[in-house]
Amino acid sequence: MEIQSTSGRTTLPTAPSSGASGISSDFNTFLQMLSVQMQNQDPLNPIESSDFAVQLATFSFVEQQVLTNDLLSALGEQLTLGNVAEMATWVGKEVRSMMPAYFDGAPVTLVPNPSALADSVEVVVRNESGQIVDTRPIPVSASPLDWAGVDSTGNALPKGAYSFEVVSYANGAVIMQEPAEVYGRVQEVRNDNGDLVLVMEGSIVVPAKSVTAIRGDG
Repeated sequence: MEIQSTSGRTTLPTAPSSGASGISSDFNTFLQMLSVQMQNQDPLNPIESSDFAVQLATFSFVEQQVLTNDLLSALGEQLTLGNVAEMATWVGKEVRSMMPAYFDGAPVTLVPNPSALADSVEVVVRNESGQIVDTRPIPVSASPLDWAGVDSTGNALPKGAYSFEVVSYANGAVIMQEPAEVYGRVQEVRNDNGDLVLVMEGSIVVPAKSVTAIRGDG
């Protein structure tokens, strides 16, 4: 950047806005340029004190904003790390969320939430490829129930991740479809780009904020 002279008066160019690091650099550059300006101004037409005050106040304000943003960012990182440490107690426990469940041979606990207007309800089970492997009626109730890991004909299904959809009917017509909540065991808590996520059995990843219940025993 060059210092240009107009009508015998030395003026500063407008500082570019290119992010926090650029602003910090420009502030240091401003101080150097201000020193040069003071040394090379026209003695017969010096810079107005009001202009000088405005320039200094503007850059000081920007610098303070940069420092504040850095402080808030650091506090945010500390809070996130604190949350990860606090939620580490979830590891090994079972949490409930609308997510796929990993079937390892033990029954999977489902918590359906059918429509209050339904006269019949069924659960549709899909494997990791999205294929329907089981469809069966369930009570019109939000009470938990266990899925034994068998298909519609009673054959045992292989281990793997399965998703569950609750379909509510009224007079034979579908009135609501939504995933069922299931229980799964937490294997890891981690920070994923600022968001806390849980890694479940079967490498299933769900947002921590989607959890609606937690229990110590499976």
